[in-house]
Amino acid sequence: MHLEGSLSPNLLFSLAHRNGIDLPDPKHDPAFASPDTLLDRYERFTSLDDFLHYYFIGMNVLIHAQDFEALAWDYFARAHTEGVVHAEVFFDPQAHTGRGVKYEHVVDGFIKACKRAESEFAMTTRLILCFLRHLPVAEATATFGHAKGDLMAGRLAGIGLDSSEKGFPPSPWKVIYNQAKASDIKRTAHAGEEGPVEYIREALEVLDIQRIDHGIRLAEDNDLMQEVARRKIMVTLCPLSNVRLQCVKAVMELPIRKFLDHGVPFSINSDDPAYFGGYILSNYCAVQEAFSLTLDEWKAIAMTTIKYSWCEDSRKDAMLSQVISVVEAHG
Repeated sequence: MHLEGSLSPNLLFSLAHRNGIDLPDPKHDPAFASPDTLLDRYERFTSLDDFLHYYFIGMNVLIHAQDFEALAWDYFARAHTEGVVHAEVFFDPQAHTGRGVKYEHVVDGFIKACKRAESEFAMTTRLILCFLRHLPVAEATATFGHAKGDLMAGRLAGIGLDSSEKGFPPSPWKVIYNQAKASDIKRTAHAGEEGPVEYIREALEVLDIQRIDHGIRLAEDNDLMQEVARRKIMVTLCPLSNVRLQCVKAVMELPIRKFLDHGVPFSINSDDPAYFGGYILSNYCAVQEAFSLTLDEWKAIAMTTIKYSWCEDSRKDAMLSQVISVVEAHG
């Protein structure tokens, strides 16, 4: 889940007013006439790049540490109502520092919201710093250097790679990922969402990632799928996002059954919920409606999600116990 992707139209307009940010003129883009018209436009994305156009416009309203705190808190509060007890969330510092926003404002704001979520909801969180693949690698290198202290100190849980996938294979970020591995920093990357299955193989072999984000094209390469299953590398699926961005026409087209049958570890996630109309519970319900999974299959998905999360073992044990208790109560 991308924190910037949880920026609701209502919060976007509110922050724009508070910070004196001019949104696009509705005469040129009618979507910006009101929060409701913007939300309606979000239902008609034609591609990942079409979504990203609005995604990056929205980020312009985020200026101060309190803005980033408000953004993350808005998401954590919503996630809490849907039963989330642990959240590992992405953020894109380059999208902010490139606008002149201080890196410290971004991270400090998000961390403040994380601490509040733990205090008020007993929700644990992890922040994953992502590099924007449509920007020069040199900028990612500078960002990594700036963030390395936070990564080593545990304020940030790991690194990822996101943004436009087509035409941006993962290998150019090899040096950064090698440095991260040498420092025992956790690594993931978006691969095989809109891009080809070869991007998944490249991310595994060149970047040595430990998780695959999206990864729906994995099902097109049986050998690679077997390798992922053998190595127990989790794929973080985002069902409603894939439909809204027209990667697939319907949730039932996703390789969920194939992954289950072949032992590919995967989790269900919400990606950019404010833009795609589906927070975590909606994604779970959509999967159930499409595949009619059994209680045992859901138990396996939940336990896999926890097992391959990036939190400490004691927290994993506590969450696994919760899953077992729920299954026993409804079995």
